[in-house]
Amino acid sequence: MESGAYGASLAGGDFDFMSFVKQPQTIVRILSWIFSIVVFATITGEGYVNPSLLPDTKCMFNRNDSACGFGVGIGILSFLACVVFIILDAYFPQISNGKERKNIVTVDLVFSGVWTLFWFICFCVLANQWSHTTEVAGIPVDAARAVVAFSFFSIVTWALLTTFAYTRYRQGVSDLDQGYTDPAKDYSTPYPSTSAYPPYPTSGPEGYQQSPFTPQNQEDPAPYQHPSY
Repeated sequence: MESGAYGASLAGGDFDFMSFVKQPQTIVRILSWIFSIVVFATITGEGYVNPSLLPDTKCMFNRNDSACGFGVGIGILSFLACVVFIILDAYFPQISNGKERKNIVTVDLVFSGVWTLFWFICFCVLANQWSHTTEVAGIPVDAARAVVAFSFFSIVTWALLTTFAYTRYRQGVSDLDQGYTDPAKDYSTPYPSTSAYPPYPTSGPEGYQQSPFTPQNQEDPAPYQHPSY
């Protein structure tokens, strides 16, 4: 793909779905989207169990409902963010304004970095609570381990997204330094200069001769005579 600004081609090109899907950034976003579904769907569906001698359901991670709630919240927000950023990635090459591109890449960079940190915290909390879980009777052990594992995988994918966003940001700054012109702010006239047109003729065409019937060449008219009655 031809580079224009911030890692995308200049605006106006046709959208190629297959090329978009094959981009590393798109692949990693889809993986992050899938991992987030696994985390919050598993906790929501199997993360709350009813231990013996307790009337209410409790989180499978050491009966700590805060741990399950944190995992569900991070997973849902990650799921929604992936959807939004995938749409922005698809629409990104159609944006001609360099400032708008910079804003999108900056938001992507900041959000990806923050969410990498959140997934790291989520992994540490869930892994710690699972290690302190002593009573596993009635607890779906495989589901708990899957949540911990995919929380770790999410750290990797969001760290890669942060790297991709940082690379696009640096590339955009470099492109602007090399003289990239924002098409939305290019006020140069689209019309050719006047030098492109032939000069307006101030004299007649070649071969034109002045009419011989000029006042200088005409004979003086005869004097006027009054009619006789």
